[in-house]
Amino acid sequence: MTADPRPHVAIWTDGGCKPNPGPGGWAAILRFGEHERELTGGEPETTNNRMELTAAIMALEALKKPCIVALHTDSQYVRDGISRWIHGWVRSNWRNAAKEPVKNMDLWQRLLAAAKPHEVEWKWVRGHAGDAMNERADVLATAARDAAAG
Repeated sequence: MTADPRPHVAIWTDGGCKPNPGPGGWAAILRFGEHERELTGGEPETTNNRMELTAAIMALEALKKPCIVALHTDSQYVRDGISRWIHGWVRSNWRNAAKEPVKNMDLWQRLLAAAKPHEVEWKWVRGHAGDAMNERADVLATAARDAAAG
């Protein structure tokens, strides 16, 4: 039996706004072996959830070939959305349980496409609870938010 040839990548993401909605920032840290890459960005008017989704999307879109990914997020919205709710949304033509259009559908569709080539394990970590990489992603996202606010 041969080992899986796909690269193993660990990713930590974070996003947020202050106020919500308002200026927002996102960040992702990608680690492959000894290599690390930081990605950040911001928007002048957005929401926490959109920034959390954007961080995961940008991280996965940055991968050049199919990978085995451990993606760490402190957003239960992202983790539950991609691992539990999205299957029902797709089946019901992007309608939620109340038969209304899914919020942030554009980003959910983009996240689904970005995750497709990879084997992603969605790991939830408690925010502001001492996880060093989550704290680092938070600092980067906050700096990106502050830059977007002008």
